[in-house]
Amino acid sequence: MNVPLRTLAFVTCAAVALATASSALAHARVSPPVALSKSLQLFTLTVPTEKEGVTTTKIVFTRPAGFSIDSFVPTPGWQRHVQQTGSGASAVINSVTWTGGAVPTGEDATFQFLAEPQSSKTYTFGVEQTHSDGSIDNWSGAESSDAPAPTIEAKSSLGGGGGGSTLALVALVALVAGAVGILLGGFALVSKSGRPLA
Repeated sequence: MNVPLRTLAFVTCAAVALATASSALAHARVSPPVALSKSLQLFTLTVPTEKEGVTTTKIVFTRPAGFSIDSFVPTPGWQRHVQQTGSGASAVINSVTWTGGAVPTGEDATFQFLAEPQSSKTYTFGVEQTHSDGSIDNWSGAESSDAPAPTIEAKSSLGGGGGGSTLALVALVALVAGAVGILLGGFALVSKSGRPLA
């Protein structure tokens, strides 16, 4: 079969984009990846169920020093247990455990909370994931490992250099989403017309 060069190049680029996106997202993560220090904002913890034939039933999330958790968004289907020191307005949340859920393979357990990074630096979180078969995944490794710990970078300002990083991330996400949409649209056209793309 004689495949036009530009079609082959497009499909190759799209495949690379998809592979990059999949590898970047297939781990426990806290978002946004770049946040404003000394500012209360909404964060999302996402933990994928990667093991086949089981569900995620428990998540233990431990905050790093200098990262203050204020409150949580309710998560239907999950019970929340908070470990803290002090009480009332002076309470400091150290970790939180979610139990009772059942997130199947290929789906993500997602939790949201309001928090404030106190300094401009990189924060590394602890995540322990328990499955329905009793096995546990600890997301605590280096960035290059199979189970990297979630991190965020807090900046004093999102303008200037920080803005460049944020814009680059947004551009990458938009590029991947656009490539996926075009690729799927192209395949749909080919399947309907029975003709290769020219």
